[in-house]
Amino acid sequence: MNLKGKVAIVTGSSKGIGLATVTSLLAQGVKVAGWSRSGTDLDHPNFKSIKADVTDVAAVQKAYDETVTAFGEDIPILINNAGLGYFAPIEEIKLEDWHKMINTNINGIFYVTRLVVPRMKAIEEGHIINISSIAGTTGMPNLSAYCATKFAVKGMSQSLYKELRNDGIKVSCIYPGSVQTNFFDDIESVEANENMMQPSDIAETILHCLSSSPNYHHVDIEVRPLRPKGKQ
Repeated sequence: MNLKGKVAIVTGSSKGIGLATVTSLLAQGVKVAGWSRSGTDLDHPNFKSIKADVTDVAAVQKAYDETVTAFGEDIPILINNAGLGYFAPIEEIKLEDWHKMINTNINGIFYVTRLVVPRMKAIEEGHIINISSIAGTTGMPNLSAYCATKFAVKGMSQSLYKELRNDGIKVSCIYPGSVQTNFFDDIESVEANENMMQPSDIAETILHCLSSSPNYHHVDIEVRPLRPKGKQ
């Protein structure tokens, strides 16, 4: 896809992978609507910060309408990045946390994607990139709920790519290993560090996918730090 002048929605845009992706897209001449619960502190003529909770259907519709008003109805790029996770043994997972992960990591992708697909089909151009996790490829102790949601993202992505490919729409799923973001702030057993991948690394992978030729389709991309514990 020729990115210059295209419009993108990036969810979870206020920090981490989302913010790095917004910055990278803007540098390529993309017009970006950054959706986040708190708003995104970024000043750029091609950027619009939109407050949106992806777990709320009405809020998602409102954010979509604001995006269309700002940039028009042709929105060929969607980066489903918003997500969260909690560590806990199965018997200690709070019901509130379980539902928050389900609603954000799975329902949020559904609520946003269902709105952009009809117009992507009409213009026969689109690329949806879903950010899953290594936890979406293998089970991990004390992460059963989070893994369940990220496995769901994998299944949804693989179904959608087969469903939409003949409409000229690509669907890619990226499975990052550890990334130095605020994801680990509330996890006592893990501390974010410089041996992890950087948000900009994932943003570069996203740009690579988006910039590929029309008939070249990245379906699943797993990325990990080369030396997660540093040089031994």
